[in-house]
Amino acid sequence: MDKKAQIERWFIQYSEDIYHFLVYYTGNADVEDLVQEVFIKALKGIHTFEQRSQPRTWLFTIARYTAIDFVRKKQLARWLPIGLAGQMAAKERTPDEWLGLAEERRELYQAISRLKPAYREVLIMRAIKEWSVKETAAVLGWSEAKVSVTLFRAMKSLEKKMNKTVGGVTGDVFTQ
Repeated sequence: MDKKAQIERWFIQYSEDIYHFLVYYTGNADVEDLVQEVFIKALKGIHTFEQRSQPRTWLFTIARYTAIDFVRKKQLARWLPIGLAGQMAAKERTPDEWLGLAEERRELYQAISRLKPAYREVLIMRAIKEWSVKETAAVLGWSEAKVSVTLFRAMKSLEKKMNKTVGGVTGDVFTQ
């Protein structure tokens, strides 16, 4: 298979996930140009792709560095995610319950935005995107042990920032 066709196949397969990752990372919903940039970089660097690694891991590594570059260029002082794990599932809830969830979600966004970058990254990948420890470690260039420890610390830090037990808040918010 030629390289262009391979990148096109990966675009169809992974572009939506990369889009969501970039939205979370940059706090900006208008990241279509960044998604294109990721795949242009992938096309230019396809010769560096090692067949023994997973294309998803390789592409998300490119996406991560593209997002870091974007944030640096824009000199964003704070990162604010705009969504968690898709739309809320249609469940039987009262309007007050919906408002309560919206407020919890807002609090969670604000708390995540105040975390240090490493904590944000590992929370997005492990808790929101539900990646494996191995995938997260590969994208971040960390050991699997570091991913696990950092996630634990990130959750503890998030608890402090929210002044609540994370399980109680994120149980509803992350699973929607």
